[in-house]
Amino acid sequence: MKLIAHDDRLGLPLYGLSEAALYLRVPIKTLEYWAFGRKPVSPVIRVASKQPRALSFMNLLECHMLASMKTLYDLRLPKIRRAVAHLNKTSGFKHPLIEEPLYTNRIDVLIKQIDKLVNLSRGGQLVIPEIVEAHLERVEYDKGVLRFYPFVRESSAAEPKLILISPSLGFGKPVIAGTGISTAVIASRFNARESVPDLAKEYGLKPEQIEEAIRWETRAVAA
Repeated sequence: MKLIAHDDRLGLPLYGLSEAALYLRVPIKTLEYWAFGRKPVSPVIRVASKQPRALSFMNLLECHMLASMKTLYDLRLPKIRRAVAHLNKTSGFKHPLIEEPLYTNRIDVLIKQIDKLVNLSRGGQLVIPEIVEAHLERVEYDKGVLRFYPFVRESSAAEPKLILISPSLGFGKPVIAGTGISTAVIASRFNARESVPDLAKEYGLKPEQIEEAIRWETRAVAA
Protein backbone atom coordinates (compact mmCIF):
# COMPACT_ATOMS: atom_id res chain seq x y z
CA MET A 1 0.00 0.00 0.00
CA LYS A 2 1.34 3.38 -0.96
CA LEU A 3 2.15 5.60 1.98
CA ILE A 4 0.62 9.05 1.58
CA ALA A 5 1.42 11.49 4.36
CA HIS A 6 -0.15 14.96 4.65
CA ASP A 7 1.65 16.24 7.76
CA ASP A 8 3.87 19.18 6.79
CA ARG A 9 6.17 18.36 9.70
CA LEU A 10 7.35 15.24 7.88
CA GLY A 11 9.40 17.35 5.49
CA LEU A 12 10.97 19.76 7.97
CA PRO A 13 14.78 19.64 8.44
CA LEU A 14 14.69 18.30 12.01
CA TYR A 15 17.83 16.17 12.26
CA GLY A 16 21.49 17.01 11.85
CA LEU A 17 23.77 14.34 10.41
CA SER A 18 25.30 13.27 13.72
CA GLU A 19 21.88 13.04 15.39
CA ALA A 20 20.37 11.03 12.54
CA ALA A 21 23.38 8.70 12.49
CA LEU A 22 22.86 7.99 16.19
CA TYR A 23 19.16 7.26 15.72
CA LEU A 24 19.82 4.95 12.76
CA ARG A 25 22.91 3.28 14.23
CA VAL A 26 24.93 3.87 11.06
CA PRO A 27 28.34 5.54 10.64
CA ILE A 28 28.04 9.26 10.01
CA LYS A 29 30.23 9.02 6.89
CA THR A 30 27.88 6.39 5.46
CA LEU A 31 24.86 8.56 6.16
CA GLU A 32 26.59 11.57 4.62
CA TYR A 33 27.30 9.56 1.47
CA TRP A 34 23.68 8.44 1.16
CA ALA A 35 22.24 11.88 1.82
CA PHE A 36 24.70 14.22 0.11
CA GLY A 37 26.76 12.04 -2.21
CA ARG A 38 30.39 12.48 -3.03
CA LYS A 39 31.70 13.79 -6.35
CA PRO A 40 31.08 12.45 -8.93
CA VAL A 41 28.42 10.28 -7.20
CA SER A 42 25.04 11.91 -6.57
CA PRO A 43 23.05 11.34 -3.34
CA VAL A 44 20.48 8.56 -3.10
CA ILE A 45 17.81 10.67 -1.39
CA ARG A 46 16.50 14.23 -1.65
CA VAL A 47 17.41 15.88 1.63
CA ALA A 48 15.31 18.52 3.37
CA SER A 49 18.20 20.98 3.67
CA LYS A 50 21.66 21.19 2.13
CA GLN A 51 22.72 24.36 3.96
CA PRO A 52 22.78 23.71 6.82
CA ARG A 53 22.89 19.96 6.28
CA ALA A 54 19.80 18.44 7.85
CA LEU A 55 17.39 15.56 7.27
CA SER A 56 13.63 15.44 7.57
CA PHE A 57 11.65 12.68 9.24
CA MET A 58 10.95 11.21 5.80
CA ASN A 59 14.69 11.32 5.04
CA LEU A 60 15.27 9.48 8.34
CA LEU A 61 12.88 6.72 7.22
CA GLU A 62 14.52 6.53 3.79
CA CYS A 63 17.92 6.04 5.37
CA HIS A 64 16.43 3.44 7.68
CA MET A 65 15.32 1.56 4.59
CA LEU A 66 18.76 1.95 3.03
CA ALA A 67 20.34 0.53 6.17
CA SER A 68 17.90 -2.40 6.08
CA MET A 69 18.63 -3.18 2.43
CA LYS A 70 22.37 -2.96 2.93
CA THR A 71 22.57 -4.77 6.27
CA LEU A 72 19.81 -7.36 6.09
CA TYR A 73 19.90 -8.12 2.37
CA ASP A 74 23.46 -7.10 1.46
CA LEU A 75 22.20 -5.21 -1.59
CA ARG A 76 24.81 -3.16 -3.39
CA LEU A 77 24.30 0.61 -3.32
CA PRO A 78 24.51 1.01 -7.14
CA LYS A 79 21.48 -1.29 -7.51
CA ILE A 80 19.54 0.66 -4.90
CA ARG A 81 20.56 3.89 -6.63
CA ARG A 82 19.28 2.58 -9.99
CA ALA A 83 16.00 1.53 -8.36
CA VAL A 84 15.49 4.99 -6.88
CA ALA A 85 16.39 6.65 -10.18
CA HIS A 86 13.82 4.50 -11.99
CA LEU A 87 11.11 5.44 -9.49
CA ASN A 88 12.04 9.11 -9.73
CA LYS A 89 11.48 8.95 -13.50
CA THR A 90 8.31 6.85 -13.54
CA SER A 91 6.42 7.97 -10.44
CA GLY A 92 5.57 11.10 -8.52
CA PHE A 93 7.29 9.92 -5.36
CA LYS A 94 9.41 12.43 -3.47
CA HIS A 95 10.66 9.70 -1.16
CA PRO A 96 10.48 6.48 -3.19
CA LEU A 97 12.29 4.32 -0.63
CA ILE A 98 9.50 4.80 1.88
CA GLU A 99 6.40 5.85 -0.11
CA GLU A 100 6.03 2.47 -1.81
CA PRO A 101 6.78 -0.89 -0.13
CA LEU A 102 9.68 -2.51 -2.00
CA TYR A 103 10.64 -6.13 -2.41
CA THR A 104 13.92 -7.88 -2.97
CA ASN A 105 15.16 -11.28 -4.11
CA ARG A 106 18.42 -10.47 -2.27
CA ILE A 107 19.98 -9.50 -5.61
CA ASP A 108 17.88 -6.65 -7.00
CA VAL A 109 15.26 -4.17 -5.80
CA LEU A 110 11.72 -4.88 -6.97
CA ILE A 111 8.34 -3.17 -6.83
CA LYS A 112 4.91 -4.78 -7.16
CA GLN A 113 2.66 -3.40 -9.88
CA ILE A 114 -0.78 -5.02 -9.85
CA ASP A 115 0.07 -8.74 -10.18
CA LYS A 116 3.60 -8.37 -11.55
CA LEU A 117 6.99 -7.66 -10.08
CA VAL A 118 9.14 -5.06 -11.81
CA ASN A 119 12.90 -5.14 -11.37
CA LEU A 120 13.85 -1.55 -10.57
CA SER A 121 17.56 -2.31 -10.49
CA ARG A 122 17.45 -3.33 -14.14
CA GLY A 123 15.45 -0.52 -15.68
CA GLY A 124 11.98 -1.97 -15.14
CA GLN A 125 12.31 -5.55 -16.42
CA LEU A 126 9.52 -7.91 -15.35
CA VAL A 127 10.61 -10.74 -13.07
CA ILE A 128 8.97 -13.65 -11.21
CA PRO A 129 11.39 -14.58 -8.40
CA GLU A 130 10.73 -15.82 -4.89
CA ILE A 131 10.66 -12.57 -2.96
CA VAL A 132 11.26 -11.35 0.53
CA GLU A 133 9.27 -8.29 1.56
CA ALA A 134 11.40 -5.28 2.48
CA HIS A 135 11.74 -4.60 6.18
CA LEU A 136 9.16 -1.95 6.92
CA GLU A 137 8.09 -3.45 10.23
CA ARG A 138 9.78 -0.67 12.18
CA VAL A 139 7.62 1.91 10.38
CA GLU A 140 3.90 2.14 11.11
CA TYR A 141 1.38 4.20 9.16
CA ASP A 142 -2.01 4.71 10.75
CA LYS A 143 -4.65 7.35 10.02
CA GLY A 144 -2.16 9.65 8.33
CA VAL A 145 0.45 9.37 11.09
CA LEU A 146 3.89 7.87 10.51
CA ARG A 147 5.72 6.30 13.45
CA PHE A 148 9.29 5.03 13.47
CA TYR A 149 10.52 2.51 16.04
CA PRO A 150 14.33 2.53 15.81
CA PHE A 151 16.48 -0.42 16.75
CA VAL A 152 17.99 -0.16 20.21
CA ARG A 153 20.14 -3.24 20.75
CA GLU A 154 20.39 -4.84 17.32
CA SER A 155 18.79 -4.81 13.86
CA SER A 156 16.45 -7.70 14.51
CA ALA A 157 12.75 -8.35 13.99
CA ALA A 158 12.67 -9.53 17.61
CA GLU A 159 13.54 -6.05 18.88
CA PRO A 160 10.67 -4.62 20.97
CA LYS A 161 9.06 -1.40 19.83
CA LEU A 162 9.54 0.61 23.01
CA ILE A 163 11.23 3.71 21.58
CA LEU A 164 9.33 5.92 19.14
CA ILE A 165 10.31 8.77 16.84
CA SER A 166 7.55 10.81 15.22
CA PRO A 167 7.35 14.50 14.26
CA SER A 168 3.95 14.60 15.98
CA LEU A 169 5.55 13.87 19.38
CA GLY A 170 8.32 15.63 21.27
CA PHE A 171 9.33 17.75 18.25
CA GLY A 172 10.55 14.61 16.49
CA LYS A 173 12.90 13.53 19.29
CA PRO A 174 12.85 9.97 20.74
CA VAL A 175 10.13 9.24 23.28
CA ILE A 176 8.89 6.14 25.07
CA ALA A 177 6.30 4.51 22.80
CA GLY A 178 2.70 5.12 23.86
CA THR A 179 3.70 8.28 25.71
CA GLY A 180 5.18 11.69 25.03
CA ILE A 181 7.93 11.14 27.58
CA SER A 182 11.39 12.05 26.33
CA THR A 183 14.04 9.33 26.58
CA ALA A 184 16.61 12.07 27.23
CA VAL A 185 14.66 13.28 30.28
CA ILE A 186 14.44 9.75 31.67
CA ALA A 187 18.15 9.15 31.17
CA SER A 188 19.00 12.51 32.72
CA ARG A 189 17.00 11.75 35.85
CA PHE A 190 18.50 8.27 36.08
CA ASN A 191 21.99 9.76 35.81
CA ALA A 192 21.00 12.09 38.65
CA ARG A 193 20.66 8.89 40.76
CA GLU A 194 16.90 8.42 40.60
CA SER A 195 16.10 4.71 40.52
CA VAL A 196 14.32 2.78 37.78
CA PRO A 197 11.46 1.67 40.12
CA ASP A 198 10.91 5.26 41.30
CA LEU A 199 10.86 6.62 37.75
CA ALA A 200 8.49 3.85 36.62
CA LYS A 201 6.14 4.61 39.49
CA GLU A 202 6.17 8.37 38.88
CA TYR A 203 5.48 8.07 35.15
CA GLY A 204 3.09 5.13 35.45
CA LEU A 205 5.28 2.93 33.26
CA LYS A 206 6.78 -0.53 33.46
CA PRO A 207 10.42 -0.81 34.58
CA GLU A 208 11.38 -2.30 31.20
CA GLN A 209 10.16 0.86 29.46
CA ILE A 210 12.35 3.01 31.69
CA GLU A 211 15.29 0.65 31.17
CA GLU A 212 14.88 0.78 27.39
CA ALA A 213 14.87 4.57 27.42
CA ILE A 214 18.08 4.56 29.46
CA ARG A 215 19.60 1.93 27.19
CA TRP A 216 18.73 3.99 24.10
CA GLU A 217 20.29 7.15 25.49
CA THR A 218 23.32 5.28 26.83
CA ARG A 219 24.02 3.82 23.39
CA ALA A 220 23.69 7.29 21.87
CA VAL A 221 26.32 8.66 24.25
CA ALA A 222 28.60 5.65 23.65
CA ALA A 223 28.36 6.14 19.88
